[in-house]
Amino acid sequence: MPRALLIVLDSVGIGGAEDASAYGDAGADTLGHIAEACAAGGGDRAGLRQGPLHLPHMAELGLGLACEASTGRMPPNLEPKGSLTGSWGYGVETSRGKDTPSGHWEIAGVPVDFEWGYFPDTVPSFPKELTDALIERAGLPGILGNKHASGTAIIDELGAEYMRTSMPICYTSVDSVLQIAAHEETFGLQRLYDLCRIGRELCDDYKIGRVIARPFVGSAEAGFKRTGNRKDFATPPPSDTILDILTKSGRSVVTVGKIGDIFAHRSTGHEVKPNGNDACLSAAIDAMKDLPDGGFVFANLVDFDSEYGHRRDIPGYASALEAFDRRVPEIEASLRPGDLVIITADHGNDPSWRGTDHTREHIPILCFGPDIKAGTVGKRSSFADIGASVLTHLGAPQSRKGKSWL
Repeated sequence: MPRALLIVLDSVGIGGAEDASAYGDAGADTLGHIAEACAAGGGDRAGLRQGPLHLPHMAELGLGLACEASTGRMPPNLEPKGSLTGSWGYGVETSRGKDTPSGHWEIAGVPVDFEWGYFPDTVPSFPKELTDALIERAGLPGILGNKHASGTAIIDELGAEYMRTSMPICYTSVDSVLQIAAHEETFGLQRLYDLCRIGRELCDDYKIGRVIARPFVGSAEAGFKRTGNRKDFATPPPSDTILDILTKSGRSVVTVGKIGDIFAHRSTGHEVKPNGNDACLSAAIDAMKDLPDGGFVFANLVDFDSEYGHRRDIPGYASALEAFDRRVPEIEASLRPGDLVIITADHGNDPSWRGTDHTREHIPILCFGPDIKAGTVGKRSSFADIGASVLTHLGAPQSRKGKSWL
């Protein structure tokens, strides 16, 4: 019986979607702009990387061709040098949003057909009723922030004040999210998680997609740094995803990285949550080695988004892409006859773009395996086609949304 591995390169978009202008993102192109910057020397950083973007394995899977189909132009140095080794195409998001839950849920067969709630870009951002209840129920002396902000910038700005007051830092963005940052050692990691659980309950009335715990360490003198113990508290998908379908069918499911958080730990099987792209990819490859017939591994590699996209770090983003590409042969070596791998993304986060938020973009679809023929899967009218194709490959019942290309 066949098996499947689905890898989401978090935020690796390949060109503005047809409705990008409605999100202020007309012209955004995460991968294309990174490749162009690298070709012009803007991706160089001493001790990290230099020169044109070098992704030979993904180029042979059709990554450059997917970019060209999406935008009408081939990014520098992404044309395949040899024979194609996979099927390629791109996906168009139908969900209302450009955030992590919307992208992942649609990939898994549940497009978001409702409006998320958002907090306004004002000071304060949060309704007084929400913050008063959060402070009272959690026994807090108060909160700091209460505005739209970059996660790293607001810790730099308010970390010292937090150390003086023990007030957690609450902030948001253009996404449907409440983020709460506190010192991992002085506030306590479990206390931060418990605070976010209270925030999750309170945010349900506002249709907020996620409450995110953002622990940090450090001091005012030495500076502050976020740790790898982030935890997302998401509202559950409104209907069955491919994870639910596979679990109900008795299939083995392994989820890697923040997949468990994104799907509110529903039907997420054996959860593995290492810190960082490299460790998450290793965990996914290891899971494939032991995965029984008919099983499914679903992995998210978040560093592209959290470490480089939001921080507008082109050299760092390029280096992370090249690091992943170097490990594609390891993925291939973990496969058995009949296996399927799909590499995709959930939204964009163009590091050359204004601001620090996600960008509304098409996503790449790279499909390969020992028995997968090279070619094109074309333009897919919904990310849900990815989930539908996984179910078709595994011989499982279909979801209500999406059309398989297999």
